[in-house]
Amino acid sequence: MNDDVRNIVLGVIAAGVSAALGWLARTYLWRRRLRRKQAFFGLPDHSESLLVVNRNAGGPELSVMRHDVFALLELSALIKDCNAHARVVAHDATQQGFGERTEFCLGGPSSNRRMAAHLSSLLPGVGVNTEAESGPEAGAFRIGGEDYRVEAGRNEYVLLARLTAGSPGEEARPVFLFCGQRAITNQAATRYLARGHERLARKYGSGSFVLLLKVVNSQAYGPDVVELVADVTRAARTPLPEAAAATGS
Repeated sequence: MNDDVRNIVLGVIAAGVSAALGWLARTYLWRRRLRRKQAFFGLPDHSESLLVVNRNAGGPELSVMRHDVFALLELSALIKDCNAHARVVAHDATQQGFGERTEFCLGGPSSNRRMAAHLSSLLPGVGVNTEAESGPEAGAFRIGGEDYRVEAGRNEYVLLARLTAGSPGEEARPVFLFCGQRAITNQAATRYLARGHERLARKYGSGSFVLLLKVVNSQAYGPDVVELVADVTRAARTPLPEAAAATGS
């Protein structure tokens, strides 16, 4: 074998080794990224999750708001990326404990009984006005002594929460809450989660968090322009003064 042939053979071998090492490195990084994503969402391979939806008031039995359907599509893509499965369940047909399966719960407490139960038991510091039928007080949030009222089409709020039953590191699956003042804010929160889950995982790990988001000018921008108002985890888990007083009495 002369020098030219030997150099060609060595070049081919080096190229093959480099390609194999590159493929192994990319595969390792992809798998590590996938495992982190699965850990954040509580979705190991082939696991099952629940998509709990509210029902369109006055609509047929299985009617869901259009923007909530879009939100479900956003979440379904996340779940599929984790090699997991999703089952859509109506809010009043969900009868199971907390932490058995990862749960994604959509809608405000006035139209979603499951959400109302989660807020009552897990986030006693969140008050939602379910009595007013119209106007800025309808669906208004009260958190930590602050009120967040609806300005339809201009400024609307939504809570995005990841909650776990046990302490960090335990095997209990999380529940994700998307509690919005309007259906479009639910979609905005799911999109915010889909785009920012890596950043949220780096910041919170497998722990709980409650974020208050503001959807800006939805009449022009839809669910795309979202601002983080505050991390309200501590306030949301501290019972409201009026609720604490009622319990004490």
